[in-house]
Amino acid sequence: MSNRWKLLQGKEVKDKVTGFTGICTGQTRWLYGCDQYCVIPKIDKDGKSGEMQWFDDGRIEIIGSGISPKEVKVEKNGGCNDHPSNSRR
Repeated sequence: MSNRWKLLQGKEVKDKVTGFTGICTGQTRWLYGCDQYCVIPKIDKDGKSGEMQWFDDGRIEIIGSGISPKEVKVEKNGGCNDHPSNSRR
């Protein structure tokens, strides 16, 4: 896990190129060393959610405090823990 990810996770961010904003919820590191971050937009004025987008590291800037990862952590199976091997419990 990169130090940059520790800084960005859960923060409200903006893509410098497109102006796309949302909460940074994921990171991926490609084989050739490129880091990208997943940004999920907020619900729009009509109550619809936009699709998440992935952006290269250099395009992301923090614009708000967002949400702490501890605020969305669950103590039971679900989300990323919802693997078929866990569903039989």
